[in-house]
Amino acid sequence: MTERRHLSRSEAQGVRHAQELENHLGWLDTFSGSALGVLAVASGIYTYLGVSTLLDDEGALSVFAALAYSIAVSVGIFVFWSYLMRLLPAMRSARARFGLFGAMALGSCAIIAMSSWLNAAALAGAAAVEQHLARTVQDYQAALERANTIAVSAQGLERDVARVRQSFEDLSQQEATGDLSGTAGRGAVFRVLRQKAEELAALETQIAAQEAQVAQAFTTGNEILSRMRALTVEPGPVEARSVEFSEEAVNLAGIITRLRQLSVAPLVARAAQDLSASVVLPRLDGSTPDIQAGQQATIDSVLTVLGQRADTLRAAAEAVAAMDPPPDTTYTPISSADAVIRYAGNFIPSWAGAIAIDLLPAVLVLILMITQGAIRAGRDGVGMEDTLTLAELRAAVAALRDMEGALDHGADRGDYQGDYRGADQGSERSVHRAAPAPTPLRGPAE
Repeated sequence: MTERRHLSRSEAQGVRHAQELENHLGWLDTFSGSALGVLAVASGIYTYLGVSTLLDDEGALSVFAALAYSIAVSVGIFVFWSYLMRLLPAMRSARARFGLFGAMALGSCAIIAMSSWLNAAALAGAAAVEQHLARTVQDYQAALERANTIAVSAQGLERDVARVRQSFEDLSQQEATGDLSGTAGRGAVFRVLRQKAEELAALETQIAAQEAQVAQAFTTGNEILSRMRALTVEPGPVEARSVEFSEEAVNLAGIITRLRQLSVAPLVARAAQDLSASVVLPRLDGSTPDIQAGQQATIDSVLTVLGQRADTLRAAAEAVAAMDPPPDTTYTPISSADAVIRYAGNFIPSWAGAIAIDLLPAVLVLILMITQGAIRAGRDGVGMEDTLTLAELRAAVAALRDMEGALDHGADRGDYQGDYRGADQGSERSVHRAAPAPTPLRGPAE
C-alpha cells in the first residue's frame, strides 16, 4: 500500500477556488441560454426592420421574406454562439483554441455581413437618408452658386464692351471735327468707326438684357434650395419626403443649366473675334489724292487700334469662359441601408450598437475560457479523490451502501451465480460458483 499524499495549503486553496468557480458557472448556466436567445431575437427584430427597407413590394410575400430572413439570422446567431460557449472554453491545446478562434472571427464577419449592417439601418436608416439629402443640398447649392458666379462674371464683360464702344465713338467724333485724319467731315474713316461702335452697342444691349434673367434664375434656384432644406428636416416618413425632394432636385438642375446658358462669355469672345475680322472698308471719298492717302493711313491706324481692342476684349471673355464650370450634380435616391454604409462615419454610435448586440456573446465566450482555465489550474496535480466535496462523499457512501444491500439481497436469493461453460473434446460442463459476499466499504469519518 502506498502512503496517501496530503495536499499542500496552496493546492487545497486551488481546489476550493475551482469548486467555487464551478458553483458560479452552474448558477450562471441556468440563464445563459435564455440571455443568448434574447440577444438573438432582438437582433432578428432589427434585422427584420432593416430588410423591410430594402424590399420595394409591401405585400404579404415581402413580409414573409423579411420574416424568414430575420428568423434565420436569429437562429444562426444563437446556434453559432452556443457552439462556441460550449466548445471553445473546453479546448486544452493551443492548436484547437486557435482553430476555434479562427472560426469565431469568420463567423463574426458573417454575422456583421448578414445582420449588423441591417441593424444599423434600422437604428439610423432614416437619419442616414436625411444626411444624404442634406449632402445633396450642399452639392446643389455649390453648383448653383458657381453657375451664378460665372454668369455674373460674364455680365461684367458689359463694362469692357462699353469701354471699347466709347473709344470708337470718341474717335468718330474726333474724325468728324478733323482732329483725327486732319480732314473734317464724316467720310470713310468716320463710317468705319461708327460701324464698329454700333456693333459693340448692339452687343452691350444684348448683354444688359440678360442681367434680369440671370438674377431671376438665381432667385428661383435659392427658393428651390430653401424647399429642399425644409424637406430634409420635416417630420414624417423620409421615403415620402425623398420623392418630393427628387422633384425639386430636377427643377434645380434645370435652373443651373439655364444659368450656364445665360453666360455671355462665348458670345463676347465671338464678337471680339469678328470685331477686326469683319471690317467693311468704305470707298475713299477724298477730293484729292493727298486727302485719300491721309484717309487710308488713318484707316490703317484705326484697324490697328481695332485689333488691339478686339484682343483685349477677347482675352477678358476667354478668362471668364475658362472659369471652372459648376460640378455636375445629380440626386440619386438611396435606401436607408445603403445610406448607413455610405455615411457610416456620421453614425458610429449606431454602428457600434448594431455590432455589439451581435458580437456581445464573444465576451461571454472569453469569460468562460478564462474561468475554465482558472478551474483547470486549480486542480492541476490534485487527484480526483481530493477534489470531492462533502456532499459528493455523502452521495458516494449512500450509493455504496445501496450497492451492498443489493448484493446481499441477490446472494440470499442465489441470483448472483456465474456460469462457466467450456468445451473439452466435444463434452460440455458447467461450473457454478457462488459469488463471495462483498466487503462493506466505509466512507470517511464525518
